[in-house]
Amino acid sequence: MAVETLRASVVVVGSGMGGGTTAWALAQRGVDVLLVERGEHLPREAANVSPREVFLNRRYKPSETWLDGAGRPFSPGVHYVVGGNTKVYGASLPRFRESDFGTVEHHEGISPAWPFTYADLEPYYLAAERLFRVHGQHGEDPSEPWRSEPFPFPAVPDEPYVAQLADRLHAAGATTSPTCMGIDLRPFGSCVRCATCDGFPCRLDAKSDSDVCAIQPALETGHVRLLTGVRVTRVATDSTPGRVSHLEAEGPYGPVRIVAERYVLAAGAANSAALLLASRSADHPGGLANSSDQVGRNFMMHNNAHIAAIDLDRRNDAVFQKTLQVNDWYHDGGDGKPLGTLQLLGKVQGVMMKSWATRVPLPILDQVAARSVEWLVMTEDLPRADNRVTVTDDGTITVTRRAVGTSTHRMLHRKATRLMRAAGYDVVATQPFDISMNSHMCGTLVAGHDPERSVLDPYCRAHDVENLWVLDSSFFPSSAAMNPALTIAAQALRVVAESGLAS
Repeated sequence: MAVETLRASVVVVGSGMGGGTTAWALAQRGVDVLLVERGEHLPREAANVSPREVFLNRRYKPSETWLDGAGRPFSPGVHYVVGGNTKVYGASLPRFRESDFGTVEHHEGISPAWPFTYADLEPYYLAAERLFRVHGQHGEDPSEPWRSEPFPFPAVPDEPYVAQLADRLHAAGATTSPTCMGIDLRPFGSCVRCATCDGFPCRLDAKSDSDVCAIQPALETGHVRLLTGVRVTRVATDSTPGRVSHLEAEGPYGPVRIVAERYVLAAGAANSAALLLASRSADHPGGLANSSDQVGRNFMMHNNAHIAAIDLDRRNDAVFQKTLQVNDWYHDGGDGKPLGTLQLLGKVQGVMMKSWATRVPLPILDQVAARSVEWLVMTEDLPRADNRVTVTDDGTITVTRRAVGTSTHRMLHRKATRLMRAAGYDVVATQPFDISMNSHMCGTLVAGHDPERSVLDPYCRAHDVENLWVLDSSFFPSSAAMNPALTIAAQALRVVAESGLAS
């Protein structure tokens, strides 16, 4: 079978937040880019807003199976479509806090310092907020970092129920602040603040996802080509083992060979690590870029749980609920050590609860949802070398994880439960996350100064391979306790602006 050969100056593998932003930034500099996505465009259809289709039938998730550390199969919470996970994410786009870039002592260990500072990234946070239309308000969050300019757009207004919730939380002693949201509420913008945003595709292109905000504008420049339905299977070197010579891929019509001057992986923390491990050769017996034996290690995914606070005497009529957060204990839970964040989720419907409360009749879940308000309780997962991504002989991804920081998560969960009860809620139900809800994956190709202890340098270039970069959350040395998407985008903009990727 003939092998199709494609060429570009820079090839970017993966079209999520990192890949899309990288392609956009390179396009602004006139660089010839080929953006490769294993999936296709997510269809615009009635099922986009069907809770049953999205949450119960897993309509937009892949059919592939991964293994956990005990060899048990699970269906991963990833999306192989143009725009990646951002097509269905909750569009919460906060900055990491300034302290997150330094060494932080936690209850169960140390969160390591990053190889660059918040100040290094701050201009690019601002640029990413502009690109992804972030709405927010500075000065109300006790944990927020300094910023050189205001948010590009004002905070999303609270609906009456949420505004009254804020009053109840203030009366209980908590501080609330607006959630940093990436939605199109600009003048004449397309967002209608509907009930199917968080976790759903947006049929109005009003969510600030990688496809809408980065890839489509990049394609319009004429410098970027998008190749869909093509899965990269190997990153190859030739007689110069410290340089990538080409990518091997499989397309709908057979094998594809992709040749470039520079290569960017942005397939996600699990898939980017798995691809490098699968690219072993005589020159790289442990996998490509793995002289440190760190490829795939230090897998993190946050310690997360959903809680539903139920007020039996009052119905929740909020439609767009995700506008409020509580970060009083982000830096200090009362003993000098950090806890994490509480963030409102999009309004949950009864059928969505059915995905985990499988034995409860749907009419009861509908009644619960009508009186509940839902929160994400998020704390940091600390890096551990034995928490790792590996690949079986047949190419199956295995994720081995023993969460670090669970005691911290229990502390924040208790504080959240007490706060909800003090605010007048009668019942607090909890849905813990398991390995299959592996959003916010990070840390498998850690960036650092020391090639013996890290895979990438501070600009996300592989220590071992001079023309290979990784620009997804793989590079994170720590997970912090904030949503990672804006930090991925900001680092992509920084790398394009300051490293040799664009030249």
